[in-house]
Amino acid sequence: MGKKPEIKPRFKRILLKLSGEALMGSQGFGVDPVMASRIAEELAELHSLGIEVAATIGGGNIVRGISVSAAGMDRVSGDYMGMLGTVINALALQNALEKLGVFTRVQSAIEMRQVAEPYIRRRAIRHLEKGRVVIFAAGTGNPYFSTDTAAALRAMEIGAEVILKATKVDGIYDSDPVANPDAKLFDRLTYLEVLEKELRVMDTTAVTLCMENKLPIVVFNLLRSGNIKEVVLGSKVGTIVEA
Repeated sequence: MGKKPEIKPRFKRILLKLSGEALMGSQGFGVDPVMASRIAEELAELHSLGIEVAATIGGGNIVRGISVSAAGMDRVSGDYMGMLGTVINALALQNALEKLGVFTRVQSAIEMRQVAEPYIRRRAIRHLEKGRVVIFAAGTGNPYFSTDTAAALRAMEIGAEVILKATKVDGIYDSDPVANPDAKLFDRLTYLEVLEKELRVMDTTAVTLCMENKLPIVVFNLLRSGNIKEVVLGSKVGTIVEA
């Protein structure tokens, strides 16, 4: 029997941007352990291919700062509450990964040494080089900045080659595919097209950061099993945003 062809991933180091809602699964709130395990299994498979994996995660399944501020709470307090929600999610994903034998570190932009390391760029890079998955929690540590912006910032700091933005739909559409069955799916867009068409992929700050640093973004459907691996191996999955 001949040797199996060697799998050559398109990217060596990636940053996966997960929403808090992704961990919610079919529940209406909180973390669904089944969904956390499913995401962890896909990340473990990437890890087994020798890909260096980092992730950032939102907190919308627990509390969303902009929502509570709209309801009358102080925006800064709401944003800090949202950041703490992301730490809960990061710990849940870490637990799911370590159950699969994947060494994982959580680094928080807000210091809480009993549960996570403080974010230190060089330490994060060293963890990746040693084959550990690194999960970045608490956003940027600053109010008024989204976890999308945190993803763009951390991706550039660690030298990631791409941001993989996980969503519930197959990519970027010209309108909401849930409300409009005739919505058109884009295969490829430039950063400027995303900004000019006001396509809600990531917030403006995050897209601008990626554009200025020529960091590609791939938007794909997390709910389709195996999609993360397909993207990393170079298959035509989702929408790519690049220069």
